[in-house]
This record gives sequence, C-alpha cells and structure tokens, in this order.
Amino acid sequence: MRFPLLPPARQAIVIVFAYLAIPLLTTPTLAQTRHEFLVKSAIHDRQPINLESDRYRQLFAELRERHGFTPRQLAAIFTGVTIKKQVIDLMERPGEAKPYYKYREQFITPAMIQIGRSKMRQHKAIFDRIERELGVDRQFIVAIWGIETHFGQGTGNLNVFQALNTLFDAYPRRSDFFRQELIEFLLLCRETGLDPHAVKGSYAGAFGQTQFMPSSFRKYAISFAGDKYPDVFHSTADVLASIANYLKRFGWRFRAPLYADIGGVLRSLPLINAYDEGRNGRVSWQQVAVGEGKNIPRPADDSPLAIVGLERPGGAMRYLATYKNYQAITAWNNSNHYAMAVTELAEAISKP
Repeated sequence: MRFPLLPPARQAIVIVFAYLAIPLLTTPTLAQTRHEFLVKSAIHDRQPINLESDRYRQLFAELRERHGFTPRQLAAIFTGVTIKKQVIDLMERPGEAKPYYKYREQFITPAMIQIGRSKMRQHKAIFDRIERELGVDRQFIVAIWGIETHFGQGTGNLNVFQALNTLFDAYPRRSDFFRQELIEFLLLCRETGLDPHAVKGSYAGAFGQTQFMPSSFRKYAISFAGDKYPDVFHSTADVLASIANYLKRFGWRFRAPLYADIGGVLRSLPLINAYDEGRNGRVSWQQVAVGEGKNIPRPADDSPLAIVGLERPGGAMRYLATYKNYQAITAWNNSNHYAMAVTELAEAISKP
C-alpha cells in the first residue's frame, strides 16, 4: 500500500493521530459504548465521523501497535471520512427478509439459467481443474457467482472504506464485526497494494466478483492463475477457484446431496426443536427418517442435518433436511433463502 506524504498544512493532523494511537488507560464498558451509539441515532449523510471518539482512539492504537501502521499513514487513510447514510438504510432492509417464494424470483429466472449454462461451457477448462483439485461441483460455483454479482457484472459502486467506517461508527448492532472487517480491509490493501479509498463494493463492505468480506478474502481467496495475490476483480480463474475454496474449507463434498424434502408439516418433536433452534439446531438422519417417515440419503460421514423451512404462497411451508454441502453455503451467507436460491439455480443450470 502506498500512502502519500502529507503537505505541511496537514502536519498537525499527524500529531493528532499520534496522540489517538496511544493506548487508553481505561476501556469503556459495553453498556457505555452502546449508550453512546444510541444517543447518536440522528445521523445524516456526509456527516463527519468523530475520529477523536474513544472507539476510534482504540482502533488507531490497535492498528499502530498490533499491525504497524504509523500515525502518518493513519492520518492519510482516515482524515475526512464521513457517514454514508445509504449504507445504514440498506442494512435495515436486506433482500433476504422477503418470503422465500418472492426472494427466489430475483434469481431463478430463464436469463440467469441460460447465462449460467453459457458460463459453464465458456470456462469448462477452469471448472474441470477446480473439480479435480478442489472437489467442488461447478454448477454451485457458477450459481453463487451469478447471484452475488450477476457473473461479475455488478460488483457494487459504494466506497468500501466509507461503508465499513459507517457501519463501525453508526450501526451498533454489528459494530464489533465491522470494526474487525475494517482492520482486515486495511491489512489486505497493504498486502496487495490496493488503494483503500479506491475499492468499490456493496453496502456491507463486500467487494469483487466473489463479494468477499475483507476477512474472507484474506482467509479463502486463492490465485488459480499463478499470480502472487488473488485477483477477485478481474481474473475469472481466481474468482471461481476462490468460491470453490471457501466451500471446500466449510466441508463441501463432491456430488454429495444438499437437502431432502420432508413435507409441509413437521411431525417429530426433535425436528421441531431443531427447526426452532435455527442455524445451531441439528438432528441425525435416522431421526428424520423415523420421525417424518421419509427415506432420505444417509450422509457419507453421518454428519447431523439442519431443518429448514421455506415460505410458500398462501402461508404454506416447505421443510427440508439439509446436509453438509447446504450448510457450507449458509457459511458463505447465513440465510436459508440465499442457500436455497443458490441450490435451485444450480439445479436448473445443470439440467440438460
């Protein structure tokens, strides 16, 4: 990462950041921090972020002492950062909040299916290598690519640095999460030479054709083209291999089942309890088979199943017992709506 030298008129700012980087003697309690967020609820667009607040003083201290950023670098990066109110507004109304039968309509379309099939043919050699080396089925990779960025055509136009700062400063519900993502973003920019002010992405700070969050990029992005750093902006090979690597790291098994339909009503108490527990609820495949009277595939490693309910028109439900591969997709995006849309799009793309 290259940081421009500050002109003389801004040298005082460096001094301020040097002071802000000094560790605090006391750390605010969670209640105090939350109270500070709550009383600051009336935010507006382009509102300057208070870089002298306790939370930014602590952030700068960590960036300086743990990660080696200098006060001059921090001043060059952070000076002038403002709130992007659109980011907060979009966080409050995610697309996954729609009932599933409405949500899927955005993605399971004839055009998406046709393009997905075309992309699988176009990049057959890359997919052949991915399946051989990483063991992830191609149709699911291309489905994620399609849903995330319409096969690379829509990677987001919001400033990622501003979005992450907005969510750290003015979105208390997940402030700690976005604080860490902001740190990860600055580290990846330094590692790869990206200008932190130039990266565009989503309202949540995801970027590139993979829409990786910064921490996911640093953990799971790989270069399939043989370059020093992964390029999830321009390299199709890196994009597709990085998606596959993420799924592999979360337990994907080649050509293994993702789900079994178990009807419109749950009859077994263990399954009802697992469904009510949400993402953490699990049952054995035997409990599903016996409790619901269904002949379902046995997991290769006898791993537990999650119970998922998807909304149908008229108030009806569709219940699924979901396997490790489906759970790998929910690790990518913690939404059953998203995971099932990926699954259904992949199924449609792979049909002859």
